[in-house]
Amino acid sequence: MPKLSDRVGTFTDSVIRRMTRISDEYDAINLSQGFPDFDPPREITDALAKAAKEGPHQYSITFGAENFREALARKHGKAIGRTVNPETEIVVTCGGTEAMMAAMMTVCNPGDKVVVFSPFYENYGADAILSGAEPIYVPLVPPEFHFDEKVLEDAFKQGVKAIIVCNPSNPCGKVFTRDELLSIGRLAEKYDAFIITDEVYEHIIYKPYVHVPMAGLPGMYERTITCSSLSKTYSITGWRLGYLTGPEEVIESAKKVHDFLTVGAASPLQEAATAGLNFGPEYYENMQQMYTEKREYFLKGLDEIGIAHTVPQGSYFVLVDISRYLENEMFAGYTDMEFCEWMIKNIGVAAVPGSSFFKEDVNHLIRLHFAREKSTLKEALHRLGKMELLLTEGKTPEI
Repeated sequence: MPKLSDRVGTFTDSVIRRMTRISDEYDAINLSQGFPDFDPPREITDALAKAAKEGPHQYSITFGAENFREALARKHGKAIGRTVNPETEIVVTCGGTEAMMAAMMTVCNPGDKVVVFSPFYENYGADAILSGAEPIYVPLVPPEFHFDEKVLEDAFKQGVKAIIVCNPSNPCGKVFTRDELLSIGRLAEKYDAFIITDEVYEHIIYKPYVHVPMAGLPGMYERTITCSSLSKTYSITGWRLGYLTGPEEVIESAKKVHDFLTVGAASPLQEAATAGLNFGPEYYENMQQMYTEKREYFLKGLDEIGIAHTVPQGSYFVLVDISRYLENEMFAGYTDMEFCEWMIKNIGVAAVPGSSFFKEDVNHLIRLHFAREKSTLKEALHRLGKMELLLTEGKTPEI
């Protein structure tokens, strides 16, 4: 067999999706990969049933069905305070994953440098490699996950082409403040770099925090490429509907990249999801309240067990500190990956090892999510509570 490409040897498969496969194998409660166990809004599923009967069933325009783009333009335009042209400033993608990949391939040449905050969503490293770019990692410092502006500027001084900003952040749940975004914007202007934002969790925010779209800040629209999706906002992660928005010159080029990556997103799903894009503000207020209640319930449960954790400002992820378990002789020499595998097999709860999100040597954190029904979270907390009993009983874990 001829030799495979060098690039495929420089990154692993998705650790998040790997944990889901192991979770399924052992019938564990999957708090690793972030998708809900409850249904999408009825208006959207009713629209899907109608589309299944009446269509469309053939290709839409490659960069998105007209009514879907128009609804996206209205929604995004309202968020950033300007008119967005659905013909020239939006391209519909197969999920937020393709949106980010298309953005990277549109703006980056092989050898270009891209700033990535650490911790980061694991796809960003692979996206950089696949687009031929070199990531430069800048740490977000816990517990608030602030960044040092001087450290960030030192990164920009290396001649970066773009910076990726995930807001709210996966995995740490950080919501960037307006002042932080303005700081990033000033550096992007000073060093003439693009800003690629991942705003998938824009509507999952916990008071008093507020989502500030980078593209809506003064002078930022012309250098900002916004990536988002409908997956989390409308609980339709399996529909794989995402989009890119930005200045015409960028989006017209991104259309070409998208066309040859995937041709287009599913037509009947675009038709059905348009119903969600036309929801009024009460939908987003109710969703925020729902996730606020889930966060409070789950974090209180972790506190009662005695498990240390972060407090997310946005998204539905929480980082759990497993230091006290790894320090126990039962787990001597364990990596966070091995601990997560042990949890699935012995506790019945799936998590993601934190090392997959950090450039730094971090082995004491795991990521859980709480986009689950209360009954599911209750059972997950019950199982997590068993870890304390197993420690006190001195049982030997098996991988």
